[in-house]
Amino acid sequence: MYQTILLPTDGSPGSELAVDHALDLARRYDATLHLLYVVDTDIVNHYAGIDAIEGVEHALQSHGADALEAAAARATDEGVPVEQHVVEGSPHEAILDAIPMVGADLVVMGTERRSDEYHRLVGSVTERVVRTADVPVHVVKAAV
Repeated sequence: MYQTILLPTDGSPGSELAVDHALDLARRYDATLHLLYVVDTDIVNHYAGIDAIEGVEHALQSHGADALEAAAARATDEGVPVEQHVVEGSPHEAILDAIPMVGADLVVMGTERRSDEYHRLVGSVTERVVRTADVPVHVVKAAV
C-alpha cells in the first residue's frame, strides 16, 4: 500500500512517538522511511543582524542532526530502509515540498498539545500539512 513514508521530526516528544508509528508502518508495508528535519528560517531570521545568528543556526542544525540520527539508528536496528534529509525553510512549506521530492505516498507526523490561544495566534505545522498535502497524513497525538 505504501512504498515511501515521510517522517518530519524535530526531536520533540510528539515527533518521537510518531517515529514508533512510522517504523511500524514501514515494516508492515516494506516501505522506505525518509526522515526530514527543517531548519526553521523564521527562527533564524528572527536573529538576523545579531552576532549570535550563526550560533542559532548551528544549534538548530545540530539539534536536527541529533534527532535524525536517533530515528535513523532505530530504523536501521529494525531493518527499515532509511534516508535522512535536512532542509531550510518554513516548516509546513518545507514538508509539503519534500513530499514530491522523496516521492512520499504517506506522511507520518507527531503533534504537541498546545493551548487554543497558541493555535489561534500561530497555528500548527501539522494542521497546515494535513489541510494541504496531496497524500494521506497519519497524525500521532502526544500523550496527555
